[in-house]
Parts: sequence; structure tokens; C-alpha cells
Amino acid sequence: MEHEIMMTGVGGQGVQLAAQILARSAVVEQREVMTLGTYGGTMRGGNTDSTLVVADGPIHSPPIVAEVGIALAMHHAFFEPVAKKLRPGALVVVNSTIFEEKVQAEDASCLEIPATRIASDLGVGMAASLVLIAAFAKYTGFVSLDSLVAGMEQSVPSYRSQHVEGNAKALRAGYDAIEPGGTPAWPDVGGTS
Repeated sequence: MEHEIMMTGVGGQGVQLAAQILARSAVVEQREVMTLGTYGGTMRGGNTDSTLVVADGPIHSPPIVAEVGIALAMHHAFFEPVAKKLRPGALVVVNSTIFEEKVQAEDASCLEIPATRIASDLGVGMAASLVLIAAFAKYTGFVSLDSLVAGMEQSVPSYRSQHVEGNAKALRAGYDAIEPGGTPAWPDVGGTS
């Protein structure tokens, strides 16, 4: 089984870090992963996207994909190009604190998580993207919380080690913010890992 995932947002929201954590957490669970990050013309305020291909065997799609089954959206500003790539039956997970409009995607289900509010309430507002990926992970059984934390610890550079504790809190809060309920991501997982 193979999943194509796009994560999108505005530069400075932690999209690239969150995608890297999701990729590394899948590797912790012995999945195959390919990822590609793309950036707009500015570091903060421009568009930023990351595509992940995660599989339980050899990967058949490069991380440049025509359509995706999962979209994780931190901000509405740059969601339209991602929406055009959604395949029928896709899952869209949105940061409902910031997202200004309802997701307009034919035959897609939408999961709304107030990621920015949850992270801000914890005092780690910059970790909202981690709340979002953790909620997605629990909802679908994509990866376990332990794997997310391990992936985060591997992804945070040593000069940012002061953020590890807050990032772990954000992951736990996102994981606790939702009940499992999505279609299980993997045949051997019941959506509750």
C-alpha cells in the first residue's frame, strides 16, 4: 500500500519540519518514504508545500505526484493547487483556526483541527503544524505517537534542542485532540496506533 500526501501552508508555519517529522516517523515504523519540499519566493509569508510518498513496500511513485489521497493544510492561502490534486475519496485535514473557508473538494472528507489554537493554548504557537500531523496520525493510524516523537527528536537540529519539549507537548496534544476514526492507513493498523 502506498500513500501520497501533500502538506501546504505559509512559510514560517513549520510545514517543512512537520513533513520531515511525518516522514521520519514512518521510517521508524519501517515504511518506505520519499519526500520533496518546495518553497515560494520568500522565506516567510510565501507558499510552502511538501509531498510525501509513504509505502509499506517499494515506492512506485516519485514525490512529484499528479494526485494525492491525503492533504494536510495549515492555511487556506495556497490550498487551491493542492485541492486540484485530490483524488476521489481523499482525506483533507485543515487547521480550522486559520482556514477561512470550507474545503471545496469533490468527494473528499474533511477533518478540522484547531491546530493553531491548541498549540497557542500550550504556549507553543509555532508548533501548530505538529498538532495537525499528530491528529492526522491518530485519526488514521498512520504512525504512533511514540514514532512521531522519535521522528521529531531526529528532525530538530541540535541548535534548536530547546524546542524539543514543547514540540513533544504539541504532538501529544494533537494526538489527544481526536479519536481514531478514519479509514486505517495500513491494513495491519486499526486506526488506533
